[in-house]
Amino acid sequence: MAATPLRVLEASARVYRRTWRGSVVSTFLNPVLFLLAMGMGLGKLVDAGGGEATLDITYLKFLAPGLLAATAMTTGAGDSAFPVMAGIKWRKTFEAVLATPVGVRDLVVGLISWVGVRLLFVTLVYSGVMTAFGATTVVEGLLAVPPAVLTGVAFAAVIVAYTARLEDEQGLASLFRWGITPLFLFSGTFFPVSQLWGWMQPVAYTTPLFHGVSLCRGLALGTGYVVHPLFSAAYLLTMLGLGLLVANRYMTRRLVK
Repeated sequence: MAATPLRVLEASARVYRRTWRGSVVSTFLNPVLFLLAMGMGLGKLVDAGGGEATLDITYLKFLAPGLLAATAMTTGAGDSAFPVMAGIKWRKTFEAVLATPVGVRDLVVGLISWVGVRLLFVTLVYSGVMTAFGATTVVEGLLAVPPAVLTGVAFAAVIVAYTARLEDEQGLASLFRWGITPLFLFSGTFFPVSQLWGWMQPVAYTTPLFHGVSLCRGLALGTGYVVHPLFSAAYLLTMLGLGLLVANRYMTRRLVK
């Protein structure tokens, strides 16, 4: 990475050094609560059977890697939505950044790189919690971290581009209400996509979170993949690359007078 994107990453890290207490509790607590409530609580009912569909593994093991990918998505989305709106409109810090030798491309790459650092920390914690709950082994849990980070940064790049076009924060509320939440619920995190209604299955297979979940679950559990892992990885890498290109274009339009 060139020196100027590193300056943006460094600045984000310096800010986070003063604000980390606001997120570190949720970083550790959320995976514990989700795995306790959904994995062990609801999981006992699921494992007891009674329905038409069954799983070859316990529900806790099925759920945990999916939640890892979904957590990466929500973290990446959160870190690239309101903070970017603040930099563009509310605090106008991006204008100050561009008054230095840092260019728009450096700013975008630096922002996404910082999101990647945050995602690495969050997913490593989540991987440790999964291992503590017995949902996976240490090695397999760590193997699931890179695809989870890739899922998060792919979403972050696209959402930076989306945010750069918005005039106010109402569009961000719609994004989370109509985009992130449905993806969280219907992309294979909580149940196999094959359990969805027929017309919804092909839609679910095309969502980026489905490919993140598929990669994380396959690596964390050593099970087969619904879609070839190279295709899922290429899908997310393409999304990341296109997101960076579009984000650079829209940020240039918005910030360079």
